[in-house]
Amino acid sequence: MTSPLSDMLENAEWGKFRIGDLFEKIQTIKLPFKADELPKQKTEEYTLPCLTSSFRNQGLNYFVPRKEATILKNVISIPSNSDVYRAYFQSNEFTVLSDAYAIKWNFNDIDLSPNQYLFVVQCINKVTDLSIYSYKNKLGGWNVVKNKKIHLPVKNRKIDFDFMENFIATLESERIKKLDTYLSITGLDNCILTLEEQKVLDDFDNGNIDWGEFNLEKLFGKATRGKRLKSADRIEGSLPFVTAGEAEEGVSAFIGNAVTVFSSNTTTIDMFGSAKYRNYEYGGDDHVAVVHTEKLPKHAAIFVTASIHKSSYTGKFDYGRNFYAKDADELNISLPQKNNKPNYYLMTILLSAIHKLVVKDVIGYIEKKHYKSGI
Repeated sequence: MTSPLSDMLENAEWGKFRIGDLFEKIQTIKLPFKADELPKQKTEEYTLPCLTSSFRNQGLNYFVPRKEATILKNVISIPSNSDVYRAYFQSNEFTVLSDAYAIKWNFNDIDLSPNQYLFVVQCINKVTDLSIYSYKNKLGGWNVVKNKKIHLPVKNRKIDFDFMENFIATLESERIKKLDTYLSITGLDNCILTLEEQKVLDDFDNGNIDWGEFNLEKLFGKATRGKRLKSADRIEGSLPFVTAGEAEEGVSAFIGNAVTVFSSNTTTIDMFGSAKYRNYEYGGDDHVAVVHTEKLPKHAAIFVTASIHKSSYTGKFDYGRNFYAKDADELNISLPQKNNKPNYYLMTILLSAIHKLVVKDVIGYIEKKHYKSGI
């Protein structure tokens, strides 16, 4: 049985279009800043998100002053020097800082809606966001991307904008219904804070939590390094294989090779210093260090992962200077403490509270969408 979305795609007529005929690159004022000099949170002066090649948060991880910046909105951004060349629709105000650029729709008589932009972005990603491209094998900038061709739905030999609008609206409605059902079945729709959770949140907000600095090796023993497994030697299977990178959380393949299997509830740190929590068993290559947090409660392990990431993912590590297991052993992280020991119980309560707040926001989003669509 096929879904309505599959039927829509199968029954559509498609045409091929050169990206440079549909979009043009936006010229922006070059700003006199380096990313590592900028705040990652808004300040009184630095209020405008700026675009870099980062995969995280759609490339918007720093802030610059609005003065003299080229302010953009409702356009598409694309990295020009990255490990992942994923395009995004940027619906809010931002500016371009480095290693990325923005493109806008080329025709003044037609304004693309947010849904239509979202559809086109995915079509662009089918020719740019490919695993063959990386820092070592760059996609190239606009001079390359503008000549690539994408497929778009057509009607009477013209782009079918109504199809794009309806497809995204149908997709959103379907995903919201599934999410609503999932939250209800799993019991995750319970977002009422306990008195203990509210108190821990209040203590956190008011700076009443006691923090200490701890060495990773002393907490969890020596980190373990994965082993190299070339792409050509990988056998198809069901075990997630973790490598360096942000795409798919670093899972580059599912393998059936006989490799070391790392436990769930552990933390990986890749060659760039990016830490990720793993709630499943997995294998890892030699660019991945594993911190053995498996004995911790789940929420405490997630908290530790966030603390590790804050200490390790600072821009210090790159292709020229990789993060290794020995770097994990030397890493010091900040954690809530009690009697000079990590307070894992408090971490668990705090993460449980944050989880409920996130779910509450998701439920609010679902209810808002239901109200607008009359579901």
